[in-house]
Amino acid sequence: MTTAAPESTTSLLDPTVLARIGNLELLARTVVDGFINGLHRAPHLGSSTDFAEHRAYMPGDDIRRIDWRLYARSDRYYLKEYEADTNMNFCVILDASPSMRYGAMPDDARLSKLTYGCYLAACLTYFSSLQRDRVGLVTIDNDIVDYVPPSAKHLQQILHTLDRVEKKGRDSKVTPGKSTLLAPLRKLSETLRRRSLVLLISDFYEDVEDVVAALSQVRGRGNDMIVFHLLDPREIDFSFSDASNFIDMETGVKMPVIPEYLRAQYRDLVSAHTAALAKRIGESRADYSLFDTSKPLDKALFAYLAARQRFSRVR
Repeated sequence: MTTAAPESTTSLLDPTVLARIGNLELLARTVVDGFINGLHRAPHLGSSTDFAEHRAYMPGDDIRRIDWRLYARSDRYYLKEYEADTNMNFCVILDASPSMRYGAMPDDARLSKLTYGCYLAACLTYFSSLQRDRVGLVTIDNDIVDYVPPSAKHLQQILHTLDRVEKKGRDSKVTPGKSTLLAPLRKLSETLRRRSLVLLISDFYEDVEDVVAALSQVRGRGNDMIVFHLLDPREIDFSFSDASNFIDMETGVKMPVIPEYLRAQYRDLVSAHTAALAKRIGESRADYSLFDTSKPLDKALFAYLAARQRFSRVR
């Protein structure tokens, strides 16, 4: 498999371009179809003995899979498709806490971390649905906010929920309040009775050990975990120029800051935090990836695909 998407595919995955679509289902289909075409391989079902459905024959399909009995009745070629042996529960946990709303800038069309996270969740649940996985969604703050249990029939419900979350995050005012991952993940772990592949999308504004403790609630139940860490580019490089009051979106605390005096120290702190997260999450046998929300979605799709294949091999 290739390890990088071609330029034409990458342009389709640019978040500012995707924002113009305005419909999460169409957005997910556009991204996933473009991504798959860029890989030069289509998603395919497995060849287990559990029959799934028929579909019309297309030039290039394996003629050995044609249902000749159905052809005798209909005089048309149809292929038998089967459930994949690697079907799994795939559940996305999306952090919808106040700090995730940072990043939206109408003057430069930037997306908030929450909107970017909604895009990722929509695309990856759509992709997993194509693989006939049972897909689910959980949005969290201090507690579980929305819960769509994993099911082969819940894609539309997930997309509607994400659309509501994205619009609420874009239009409503931020109500300060310190959020933690531990309580909602502990509660969620009790509902995941079947082993699942769980993707957590968050900006992780918590102590590293608190994050690891929260993840252990899900990992400890035997689930496989992928962690996507989202940061706005200004949270990474602190590219502010004017002195102003900076507001903690989680607590509402204001702090006067002169950026040029603190930029180097801030970058060191962010670098140390992300490095510690990567190390400790890796030690807990989960996959960790850091994403700049101004970048195309292809890196996230490749990271998910690689983790999915790796976890499937060890099941």
